[in-house]
Amino acid sequence: MSSEQPNNPLHGITLETIVTRLVEHYGWDGLARRVSINCFMNEPSVKSSLKFLRKTPWAREQVEDLYISTPALRKK
Repeated sequence: MSSEQPNNPLHGITLETIVTRLVEHYGWDGLARRVSINCFMNEPSVKSSLKFLRKTPWAREQVEDLYISTPALRKK
């Protein structure tokens, strides 16, 4: 299965893992400064963020781009 998308840096990584690692690295405040969406600013939680990001492609893309552009996160 891993040979299906060898050039995709997000292959095999769930959205929950991405959000969790970003929060661990930046904190909710830091994440909200980098990706300006309400689910990171007002009463943030992984569950509410996942619900929003799964329904909102532009926001999910911004979060995924931040994850990809943060090399320390992809080494875990």
